[in-house]
Amino acid sequence: MKGVVISLSFMFFLMGNSYCQSARVTDVKIRGAKKTKTTFLTSFLETKIGDVLDSVVLDEDIKRLQRLPAISYAYYQVFLSQGELYTVFIHIEENKTLIPAINLWTTTNKQLAYKIGLYDFNFLGRSIAFGGFYQNNGYHSYGVHFRAPYLFSNAFGMAIHHQNWTSEEPLYFEKGSANYRYNNVSFEVLGMYEINGKNSMQLGVNLFKERYNFISGVESSTIPKQLSLNKTLFKFVYSYDDLTYFYQYINGFKNELYSQLVISKNAYQDKFLIAWNDFFYFTRIGEKGNWANRLRVGLSSNKKSPFAPFALDNNVNLRGVGILVDRGTGSIVCNTEYRHTLYEKKLFVLQGNLFVDAGTWRNPGGELSDFIDSKNVKVFSGIGLRFIHKKIFNAIFRIDYGYGLTKGASKGLVFGVGQYF
Repeated sequence: MKGVVISLSFMFFLMGNSYCQSARVTDVKIRGAKKTKTTFLTSFLETKIGDVLDSVVLDEDIKRLQRLPAISYAYYQVFLSQGELYTVFIHIEENKTLIPAINLWTTTNKQLAYKIGLYDFNFLGRSIAFGGFYQNNGYHSYGVHFRAPYLFSNAFGMAIHHQNWTSEEPLYFEKGSANYRYNNVSFEVLGMYEINGKNSMQLGVNLFKERYNFISGVESSTIPKQLSLNKTLFKFVYSYDDLTYFYQYINGFKNELYSQLVISKNAYQDKFLIAWNDFFYFTRIGEKGNWANRLRVGLSSNKKSPFAPFALDNNVNLRGVGILVDRGTGSIVCNTEYRHTLYEKKLFVLQGNLFVDAGTWRNPGGELSDFIDSKNVKVFSGIGLRFIHKKIFNAIFRIDYGYGLTKGASKGLVFGVGQYF
């Protein structure tokens, strides 16, 4: 029935817009909103009372609505009110957005670790993400996050983040690696601006302090056993988003450019630049298939240092490679996977996937030719499952098994929440 309504709406506008530019919107009504404030939704829409009725604008409004965490599905209907005045009905289906987070895992020294949190992705009914977490992996960590992209208008917003993170991190030297207790205390403020329905940007600053304390491993005369660094990070993000969502299916492409300038005056790390670009492409295959792709290309200042920013890690780029296996000053990674709905019943979806992850790195202080050095090229392939709840935002539990195809590669299981990309 919804498909018929949408088809009729398209047909109406294709005929109507060709000869009747005087048709105007006399009212916009929201149907299906429970937690989400209708005042927020009407201000969020580009379609306004008094505007010329435009199917292109309405289509973009529906796309933008379906990108909101609070909304799982949306469509519109148009009815003649009187003369050349029309009433627009926007129908939405809401997600549950108050999400608890519970993770359990075993650390490298066989200790049970856990992370608990609570996030509301539709705080106050205005598409504000607010929440925090506590983590104990032998060390105590916590974070508080506030993100309101439409706080001031349907285009302007801001984000505030505070995090105190402690973990055991490996640093890599010429003669081997050493484990350090790593602590990062940060405060970040971002301004957010949506240029139009597809283009947006973020600009902000992050003040943070890093501490390193030696635990075990190779000792280096170039790096002290204890180190404390005060840093300032300036961030700029530009995004082009032309994705269309239909529950677990995604179609279209998206591009995100991240750039950061980190300033720190110390004997071990000068200020450096880092930038990477993520290109995503998704397409539907048949009724139940979805082909998903991500290409990431990144470079940073190329100083020979154990603090190189690009990590080789299970949870970031290559499934099966291990946890924080290596670091580099450049990265090229391609992830491609075919997702197929194996079972769907009301709100539950079981999805299977076949994937290939491939990547290559530039060594700290190395050359661009490092990217084509066979020793730096890693390729993994594997299979996975997704357990999806269609009406809870990001309620996707994933499990993947990756197997290395290159010489000396590892293999292993990777768990997580949300799609890998």
